[in-house]
Amino acid sequence: MSVILTPGTATLQDLSDVWRNKRAVRLHESAWPGIQAAAGLVAQAAQGGDAIYGVNTGFGKLASVKIAAEDTATLQRNLILSHCCGVGAPLEIETTRLMMVLKLLSLGRGASGVAMTTVRLIEDMLANNVTPLVPEQGSVGASGDLAPLAHMAATMLGEGEAFFNNTRMSSAQALEKAGLNPIVLGAKEGLALINGTQFSTACALTGLFDAWRNAAGAVVSAAMSTDAIMGSTAPLVDEIHTLRGHAGQIAAARAQRTLMDGSEIRESHRDGDTRVQDPYCIRCQPQVTGAAMDLLHFAGRTLEIEANAVTDNPLVLVNEGRIVSGGNFHAEPVGFAADQIAVALSEIGAIAQRRVALMVDPTLSFDLPPFLTPNPGLNSGLMIAEVTTAALMSENKHLANPCTTDSTPTSANQEDHVSMAAHAARRLKRMNANLNVILGVEMMCAMQGVEYRAPLKTSPKLQDIIAKARQSVPALAEDRFLAGDIQAAADLVSSGDLLKIAELPEEVTGGVA
Repeated sequence: MSVILTPGTATLQDLSDVWRNKRAVRLHESAWPGIQAAAGLVAQAAQGGDAIYGVNTGFGKLASVKIAAEDTATLQRNLILSHCCGVGAPLEIETTRLMMVLKLLSLGRGASGVAMTTVRLIEDMLANNVTPLVPEQGSVGASGDLAPLAHMAATMLGEGEAFFNNTRMSSAQALEKAGLNPIVLGAKEGLALINGTQFSTACALTGLFDAWRNAAGAVVSAAMSTDAIMGSTAPLVDEIHTLRGHAGQIAAARAQRTLMDGSEIRESHRDGDTRVQDPYCIRCQPQVTGAAMDLLHFAGRTLEIEANAVTDNPLVLVNEGRIVSGGNFHAEPVGFAADQIAVALSEIGAIAQRRVALMVDPTLSFDLPPFLTPNPGLNSGLMIAEVTTAALMSENKHLANPCTTDSTPTSANQEDHVSMAAHAARRLKRMNANLNVILGVEMMCAMQGVEYRAPLKTSPKLQDIIAKARQSVPALAEDRFLAGDIQAAADLVSSGDLLKIAELPEEVTGGVA
């Protein structure tokens, strides 16, 4: 059954559900009159003598070229085909579907001038598992995500390639198998489909959703690491964090306290603890990951606004009876949001990696065996697993460099400042995957450390999380081939299964993890 969304009101929770669960989407009927009114205004303008960009003119630097009314359909078809210049690997099917949903929400605001048949085809493609093949590379996030969105529109014309029920084939075949017919685009429709930020926004949103899952996972792994090294929980006292006032920091500390509640390990050294202060990677976890969570909240609000925005050009202002050119297609807000998410991911991983280093180093880890192996020397234990986390931490630092500070003029200098939002958003998938591994290895180390404290036990919640994790990642006694264990641990983090056991509040998961 399709999810019904009202343009202008879709939430991050709605979009996360659509993406993770591959929902079909239809627009609420309240959007129909606005869509039809805008289409009527465009049809009227197409028959008039005035030159109106995108309706009866060329595009970009060719905007001064007037197009005859009888060439309207050819103009729009040529626009789509000429802009199908994407290269690289196909975008994931789930993210492409989210991009299509975002385009629906934008068209549904009634300011784009497309026909209801065009809207219906996107809805029907979602419902019947027809997904355009959209190459990942080719957008600079300027006059919209032109190339990626052109590949989406090409499938609607029966051109290019698509997936039907996850099988790759020609778009014409995919539509036929689904019982759908390609469309002929009317005035402005091609431009409405390819102008817009939906590719960049979809990639940024999926990066955000996975980033929230990683931020919440970092709270869990940090709690476990704190017990593994017999760290102090005094820095988690609520008053410390409320005195500073940052919401993410307060939430992270509260969640970590709850996770560690009832730990026998902690109670065993609460009195007479010889260490006055733990290293920053333990003591300042709420301050660092909490700050990252605040950044994710801010980026999420930007992306939620953008998901509901009209970002094509020109815009059909029905109430004023005008079609006006503007610049809503410029993806600078999306690029900034994606850059913020990247910085948050990098810092969550940086402090988590230091906790891994802390646990494998016998000079710092409060009596844990070197590299967390019971027989060091003969066995290397988790020595190189820690090196892997260092490699991925550094890679994420490199990837976190801002993309929006870059620009290059395109389209014969007509588009002379671009956002690079597509680059900013696409790299988040790789960064999240790297962070999955860092947190997965941290949990591998923390579980070894906690189990080394037996017969003392960690908290009931952390015991349940360890029990679940041990189904996929057995304890390390003797050295073995570890790549599979690392991937299994990373998969546990990315799946969110451990978060369900942790029962973290929405303020820690962003409501979308």
